[in-house]
Amino acid sequence: MITEAQIWRILQEVPDPEIPILSVLDLGIVRHVQPSPQPNRWLITITPTYSGCPAMYAIEQNIGEVMQSHGVEYSIETVLSPPWTTEWLTPEGKEKLLAYGIAPPEAESPQKGVLFAEQKPITCPRCASQTTKMISQFGSTACKALHQCLSCKEPFDYFKCF
Repeated sequence: MITEAQIWRILQEVPDPEIPILSVLDLGIVRHVQPSPQPNRWLITITPTYSGCPAMYAIEQNIGEVMQSHGVEYSIETVLSPPWTTEWLTPEGKEKLLAYGIAPPEAESPQKGVLFAEQKPITCPRCASQTTKMISQFGSTACKALHQCLSCKEPFDYFKCF
């Protein structure tokens, strides 16, 4: 009989389809793992990063492939409440984003200030300068904004706070 701890370790193998250096656990989208009412089956509860996330189908498929490769019977339940927040990213996940060249979300920095022409500087993941500017609220995926470092001149994605 497989244990809950083993299920969590297996889920660490499931990559995010949009940022494959992150696992679904690094992202914090796996909310719960518990035995299913059906014998020898596990219920995995996930929350999308936002309700219209196009990667959720691929994430469910990836979870299924990894579970099946380990011989685990499973069901997936998607819950939208409470909504996912970047606070659920693990510290390891934030480190992986930075090493990959994506600025991880900074605490308390949802870019709402741009409505009033105020922008909080985002630290460049390449040279650590805070002399940066937002180029576009929309980056390579809906969860990221495009920024540019004014020191090293490199563009970079910023994982937006939600």
